[in-house]
Amino acid sequence: MSSLIRWDPFRDTLSLRNAMDRLFEDSFVTPHFGWLAPASAAGMALDVYETKEQVVVKAALPGVKPDDTQVTITGDTLTIRGESKVEKEIKEENYIRKERSLGSFARSVTLPAGLKADKAEATFENGVLTLKIPKSEEVKPKSIKVKAK
Repeated sequence: MSSLIRWDPFRDTLSLRNAMDRLFEDSFVTPHFGWLAPASAAGMALDVYETKEQVVVKAALPGVKPDDTQVTITGDTLTIRGESKVEKEIKEENYIRKERSLGSFARSVTLPAGLKADKAEATFENGVLTLKIPKSEEVKPKSIKVKAK
């Protein structure tokens, strides 16, 4: 006996929760400056951690070239901007599936106070932007010896 596979028109649609999350993200989280920003703008994966000497930020920017990336630090706010460009023109009707977001994006995060932004170093390797920002002497941890009386 053969088994039948039923056609389900709702199988590939978003769940209500996913649809509401995406609506909220597109409306309030992703910046709209007169154009529709790619959904990946708010979803740019970031790792931010600190050591005794510095704060390190790693951002995943697959498909983005270093020349198309801009990093700025204003006060305690780090902003990463970039643009993912189309390599060559492909007609819309030739696509079978299109999921990559192309276009401009930006993401800002607040950094801890007391960093030397003018001494920051940025490197780009294998689609990962690594930013190292040294701490000023005032915010570096210091050991205090406790004396007995």
